[in-house]
Amino acid sequence: MNRNTLDAAHLSLEQKTTIDAGIDSIEEVVIAVTMAFSKDERRRYGSVNEQNKLFINKVNDYKENQPELKSPDVDWNKFEADYADRTFADTRMFRIENIMRMLSDFKIAHDYDNHKMSLKDYEYSQYKQGMEIPGFAEKVSELKQFFPHTKGGAKK
Repeated sequence: MNRNTLDAAHLSLEQKTTIDAGIDSIEEVVIAVTMAFSKDERRRYGSVNEQNKLFINKVNDYKENQPELKSPDVDWNKFEADYADRTFADTRMFRIENIMRMLSDFKIAHDYDNHKMSLKDYEYSQYKQGMEIPGFAEKVSELKQFFPHTKGGAKK
């Protein structure tokens, strides 16, 4: 590994295309069945907290294990379909959150490498400016703004 960078692996064009195709496919399927809630609707309908989820799970447990105790007033086919979909969504959201964390780590590594290499380029530009090579004074002047707390950097 290079001492100045993390040398993170890079995605090939084929890998990027595969990722985008997968995201496109997921979006296409989910958009067809998703309700677009307003902020108020999300607050109103999204009130099923962890305690209420445990309640739902317990009702489902009774339905499965002691069906003679279930209410005739509940549409149990719809209940089962809703239960299956919420379980599916929950597990897929967990997987997508893991993918988001992996992509975030991937991005952090490349951000870090870009920053280290940009600093190296800035140091080189300062060196060349000191040698009075044309163009480097302007470049260093432009880049100084990103170092407000150093000698010669922009002031607050």
